[in-house]
Formats: sequence, structure tokens, C-alpha cells
Amino acid sequence: MTTRARGVRVSEGLDREIRHEAKLRGKSWSATTQELLDEAIRMRRAPGVNFAEGPAGRRAVIAGTGLDVWEVIASWRAMGEDFNRLRAGYPWLTEPQLRGALSYYRLYPQEIDDRLEREESWTPERVRRELPFATPPGTG
Repeated sequence: MTTRARGVRVSEGLDREIRHEAKLRGKSWSATTQELLDEAIRMRRAPGVNFAEGPAGRRAVIAGTGLDVWEVIASWRAMGEDFNRLRAGYPWLTEPQLRGALSYYRLYPQEIDDRLEREESWTPERVRRELPFATPPGTG
């Protein structure tokens, strides 16, 4: 990724908030600011999508839920990319929430496709091999 140095003026309060976030995450001020700006643009372009921290790092989630965008996209694909079937499969989500996930995927397909590929690589055999503690005794 090519980067460009830009001078930016921020208020003392915003600088304090960015420094706090950077310290919490063990990142530089610049890296934290880059991440915050990137996420802000993505959320503006795909309303209804937020970001959450988890074991796999930061990820796009449907606002107000713990559901990752990639999970909804995996279901949508499994349902033949039929929006009505998707709505029926997630009755607790609103239409705008589902459309937000689909919009995010249309805007950032590589991110979601990469995650789907990683998830698909977790076969039962791989789980038994790499995560033996996750396999019930006597089954593996």
C-alpha cells in the first residue's frame, strides 16, 4: 500500500482521543488515525455497518448486532443470492440492516471474500488437527 504524508490539524480533544485509542491498541498515532478514518469512510458508504474488535481483529458487523457482515454474505450466497430468502432467514434483522451488509459487500468484496475463504478452510479434519481441545473426547 502506498502512503502519502499529509499535514492535518486536529483539536486538542480529538488528539487526546486518538492518543488514547492508540495506546489501548498498541499502535502509533498515525496508524490509529488511518484506521479510524478508513472505518469512518466505510461506515458512511455502507450505513448500518459498524466495526468491532474480536479474536480475528477488527471486522465489519451489522450495527446493533454481533453478526459479522461476512456471515450474512455467506448465508446470502447459500440462498442463491435471493434477498427475500435472506430476509426470511434473518427475521430479527431489519431490511436496512441486511441491505447495509449487502452494500458493504458490493463496496468491499475482496475483504469479505478473503474472510469467507479463511472460514471455508476450517474443515472438520483441520479443526481436529489444529484445535484438538475443541474436539469432544472419543470423536477424533
